[in-house]
Amino acid sequence: MSDPNLPDTPPTNEPEESFKDILSQYERSHVYKAGEGANNREGTVISLSSESVYIDIGFKTEGLLPLTALQAAGKTVNPGDKLLVTIKGRDPEGYYELGLGRVVRPTDWSALEKAFKEKATIAGTVTAVVKGGVTVDVGVRAFMPASRTGTRDAAEMAKLIGQEIRCRITKLDVAEEDLVVDRRAVLEQEEKAGKERRYSELKEGDVLTGTVRSLMTYGAFVDLGGVDALLHISDISWSRVNKSEDVLSVGQEVEVKVLKIDTDKQRVSVGMKQLLPQPWDTAAEKYKQGERVRGVVTRVTDFGAFVELEPGVEGLIHLSEMSWAKKAKRPSDVLKPGESVEAVVLSIDTAQRRISLGLKQTLGDPWADIANKFPVGSVVSGPVTSLAKFGAFVQLAEGVEGMIHIGDIADEKRGPEARIAHPQDVLKMGQVVKAMVLENDAEKRRIRLGQKQLIPTSLDEFIAEHKVGDQVTGRIVEVSGARATVELGEGIQANCQIEGSIAPKEETRSEGKADLSSLSSMLQARWKGQASENEPKRDSIVAGQVRSFKIVKLDADTKQIEVAPA
Repeated sequence: MSDPNLPDTPPTNEPEESFKDILSQYERSHVYKAGEGANNREGTVISLSSESVYIDIGFKTEGLLPLTALQAAGKTVNPGDKLLVTIKGRDPEGYYELGLGRVVRPTDWSALEKAFKEKATIAGTVTAVVKGGVTVDVGVRAFMPASRTGTRDAAEMAKLIGQEIRCRITKLDVAEEDLVVDRRAVLEQEEKAGKERRYSELKEGDVLTGTVRSLMTYGAFVDLGGVDALLHISDISWSRVNKSEDVLSVGQEVEVKVLKIDTDKQRVSVGMKQLLPQPWDTAAEKYKQGERVRGVVTRVTDFGAFVELEPGVEGLIHLSEMSWAKKAKRPSDVLKPGESVEAVVLSIDTAQRRISLGLKQTLGDPWADIANKFPVGSVVSGPVTSLAKFGAFVQLAEGVEGMIHIGDIADEKRGPEARIAHPQDVLKMGQVVKAMVLENDAEKRRIRLGQKQLIPTSLDEFIAEHKVGDQVTGRIVEVSGARATVELGEGIQANCQIEGSIAPKEETRSEGKADLSSLSSMLQARWKGQASENEPKRDSIVAGQVRSFKIVKLDADTKQIEVAPA
């Protein structure tokens, strides 16, 4: 006996229903229920056309939402956005016809209990601002604390009056008709979902347009449509940026490139300069060694100054290349930030992105013509710049110093022969002194000076007081071969060319005492013309003799005197 509640078994000769027919029947049933307004679905925007939005609603076939529906609601969407829709039916081509869905508004306490149990989002209208929050009509009167409204101050909270909001029930007491709702939790959940979706859409290398949201000392945060990305100050421009507010402002639209994405920490790094050509790619073509360039000093350090030649390309002027003189002890003594300077390219390394510049090279090398400026024997003067144990340094010109060795420093009080223990015993810093150039070497950048050479000696005075041809008296102090050394006074010696015979060895080895009796006899015989045939035609010259000589040469420069027997 068959059960009347069960459907009759179809005849065996009837074809069985296919899965396609069953699915169509289910969809028609589903559309029928949706048409009654009892169903809202969340769909995902796939693409947009000029008239419709294609939405994935979880069925085999996509749904179509007219753009006019979005425009009327004042909404805009992009592929990947979530959208609440209702299913109205199907068009002839099989697409589901969609409309914008609305959040369910409970109508009784049982519906509220169900929404509370399922933690569902419901719709409500803000009716008034009360102490501690606002009242919301969700079918019944509900209270929403100010801290859960999602607003920052009382002014924003007041603007909610009359607006329809989405909220969630956090407390429900039917007996007491006590209902508390929360809007902030819904907003935070929607924001989190939007960020996660946006993070999943971003890819490294993407070029996007964003809005500067805030400025920090280390850069700026850029809103990329729900996702905040960090634009570090070093990625704003190829040129050096000291403050982000110097080039950016809040609300400014900027084009950026996604540099790095950290999905775990939900951090995105972007850059602006990466969209511009790298200036170092053409630096080798623009800047050649030995060429003069002009730039602006960007910063000064303990070891030098950086000069911007163009945005993104800086060169370094080292302290040693700032001045030929040694007086520059700090770069800040020579250059200041913001100053425009001309320099010479000393070297360029594009691989390391380094350019070495020279400032002093633009002024010319003061050592280039040093032999003509300060010839040996010339007298120079200048201030003492430094003192050392071995001598003193004297500035002769900008970037040119000469050194007076301690052995050539003169002590005017004690005389030229006095020994000096330390240069500072005689000289002081800044004291202007005169000296003679004893040696100059442009290649080694060295000039040797002497003070003692300028103090007159007894030899200088003798040369100044005599002339060639004068007859003088001297004592022979040494005989060597055909030459003899004659002492004309204390510290004054002359060379004598011997033209006569050499004295016997025993006489030359004498202790230097003159044999006056022999000398008198010889001179008397010679004067009387009675010299014997065995005597030499000229007088013999022996050490110790005192006799007359005639000056045949005086050289003040070399301080040499030559005489001949008179």
